[in-house]
Amino acid sequence: MPATTTTGYEAGKDKMISHIEKYTAKLVNQGLSMPNEVTMMLLDADISANRPLDDCSPELLGVFDRMNINSLLFARPAEPYWTIINFLLEHNDKGARSNKIVPQDCETRTFFHDIPVIEHFSSDEIYEALSARKSVIIRNRGIASWGHVSLEQAFVSFSSTCFSTYVKFFDDMLQIFSQDNADEQTAKQLNLALGLLKPSIPDFTTSTLHKGSAKTEIEALMMITEAGKAVVRHRLVDSFFGNISVFLNEKIYISQTGSSLEELETCIDEVPIDGSSSAGITASSELSAHKNIYLTTKNKAILHGHPKFSVIMSMHAARTASNEGKCNIFGMPLVSGDIGTGSRGIVNTVPPAIKNAGCALVCGHGVFTASNDDFNAPLTRMLKTEEYCLKECINILRACCPSSLTKFLPNLYN
Repeated sequence: MPATTTTGYEAGKDKMISHIEKYTAKLVNQGLSMPNEVTMMLLDADISANRPLDDCSPELLGVFDRMNINSLLFARPAEPYWTIINFLLEHNDKGARSNKIVPQDCETRTFFHDIPVIEHFSSDEIYEALSARKSVIIRNRGIASWGHVSLEQAFVSFSSTCFSTYVKFFDDMLQIFSQDNADEQTAKQLNLALGLLKPSIPDFTTSTLHKGSAKTEIEALMMITEAGKAVVRHRLVDSFFGNISVFLNEKIYISQTGSSLEELETCIDEVPIDGSSSAGITASSELSAHKNIYLTTKNKAILHGHPKFSVIMSMHAARTASNEGKCNIFGMPLVSGDIGTGSRGIVNTVPPAIKNAGCALVCGHGVFTASNDDFNAPLTRMLKTEEYCLKECINILRACCPSSLTKFLPNLYN
């Protein structure tokens, strides 16, 4: 019997299907959607998808005819994201049809600006929205996002949309209840979201990582890779936002910009701290902050993640505190985190906080933690801070809930 040969076309097709399966699994494993709710398409010589093309909507296929893209992702978010998004659409409407949601966390303001909303599941409306933005919410249907060069880009935008709307929902709730503006519908919606909340919150059981500071380059790379898997497993990061580094022999080993933190094996840069190499060109955009921390402290490991409730409570605290510079949450200094190198930029605000407290909570952005040896203390500190912020958020909502509405909030997280 003659041997079976595989053509280049078939090999390429298999690779595309494998890529699609990988990101479909990521959506499901990270609690962002359910397998039967995902349509993921990738274009090379032709279109491959996670389902037969005959089962894919012609409206989605039509987007490829209108845009210069190589991937398109459409999915209905899992709970509590879908309930949260639908509330934001109703709350934003206020009697009129809103065409966008405008979260205020750092990532949205920097990378998205806003999230468009369209009424109809049509290739024309999807194309018009995605021509200007990385993702779009289709009312009553789900989220569509795209990638110009990779399916990874579509996944990142979808994940970031879920993250940003989640943060906005609870930040809005804190404002509404704190200002005594809650009504029965809002209280019911909050109760519904809280009842669905558990799958989206971290596992607060502390992991045990490699103990002791890195002695060799191989050990440094292993420690970063291990820490990256841990922060994703504990759901302390969404999408690809966050970074990790180790300082060894006058070199910073740091995760690359845009890298998936659970897949860092080949995505770590080696950057001389004296700037004698251009190796840092692909490093995390926050390399300068890491560098300043290492130059001004004795720390050897830095962990940065975006735990949702830490971000939510940082925004609430900044809004309500009389002096942001002296505000802290669970012993973690709250600092500003503007983009750039100005006085309020992360590169200048985080290092002093790390020097004084070993950690920092950046308003609307996330948590930086550090240690002078390994990642065990930084991971534990991040987990405990997120657990505190979750409970503090719920406690504030409970305390501010008007007595006439408390009957609608029986299922608060304990």
